[in-house]
Amino acid sequence: MKIAATFALSATQREAIARVGPNMQVSDRDCRTAEEIAALLDSNTEVLLTFRIPSAATMRAPNLKWVQLLSAGADHVLREAAPGDRFTITTASGLHSVLIGEYCIGSMLAFTHRFQTTLRGQLKHEWLKQSPFMTSVRELRGCTTGIVGYGSIGRETARMARALGMTVLALKRNPDDRVDSGWAPEGVGDPEGKIPARFYGPSQCKELMTQCDFVVVTLPLTPETRGFIGEAELAAAKPGAYIVNIGRGGVIDEPALIAALKEGRIAGAGLDVFEREPLPFDSPLWDMENVILTPHSAGSKRGYFEHAFEIFIENLRRFVAERPLLNQVDRKKAY
Repeated sequence: MKIAATFALSATQREAIARVGPNMQVSDRDCRTAEEIAALLDSNTEVLLTFRIPSAATMRAPNLKWVQLLSAGADHVLREAAPGDRFTITTASGLHSVLIGEYCIGSMLAFTHRFQTTLRGQLKHEWLKQSPFMTSVRELRGCTTGIVGYGSIGRETARMARALGMTVLALKRNPDDRVDSGWAPEGVGDPEGKIPARFYGPSQCKELMTQCDFVVVTLPLTPETRGFIGEAELAAAKPGAYIVNIGRGGVIDEPALIAALKEGRIAGAGLDVFEREPLPFDSPLWDMENVILTPHSAGSKRGYFEHAFEIFIENLRRFVAERPLLNQVDRKKAY
């Protein structure tokens, strides 16, 4: 079996692959472009470990059977995949759950403790003791957070939110299917779906938003989720509510969100993803005092490749044994 990896593997990682089964051939090097990835493939390649798939993948590798993505999302890959591609795609879903869950909770804490205000005051050497912000600081305990998209990240956010004394509501594609069968580190998340006080379906988004002090959006970008939270949903939000989006920028109607933030209908937004990335220089979001933004970096951490490789090795064992793979992408659902 020939495996192509688009980043240079360590000796330890090569040894881990060799232990899975005999006759493992590995071709690996750091690839930064689609052309470099395509050059790595040949007619013997059956498995590809990568962030991206070149559009000509099956032309270069007609025997390609399985692609393990190093990312949790697959929308960028499905856009590039040729219509006739039939190889299995799996993701690194679950890898980011703790890190991005902490990011979501961190955003909530930043807003309740008004860090965005005090940091601006620090930059201006302004002592804010008598500022009205002092009376607007609040506790997370007793607040309600709604999680739109109850996957691995949403479930870990829910676990931490409950530990802080918050009530959790969850929205998912099928609210009756509450078990998470994807990969997750031990002790992380809510694999049985027992934390939320109530589950909502996609048609009940406005109802969920009326109940929530915080709305955490973790949805992937698909034809069904584009613009999922628009003007009507934002108008339905509980007064003073905050939004945290770590899914994809296109899931929220960005002009509608900007308008809601300007008018104070939404108290603030923690945004790691945007409709256009990099965020355009002239976007109003840059200068809004009720916005905390980061450059699509919530899932980045030290040791990323090492942790992603753990998922790959588990799936490689399953692939060799012809068992179902973890985190398999449903091309019809686009995630």
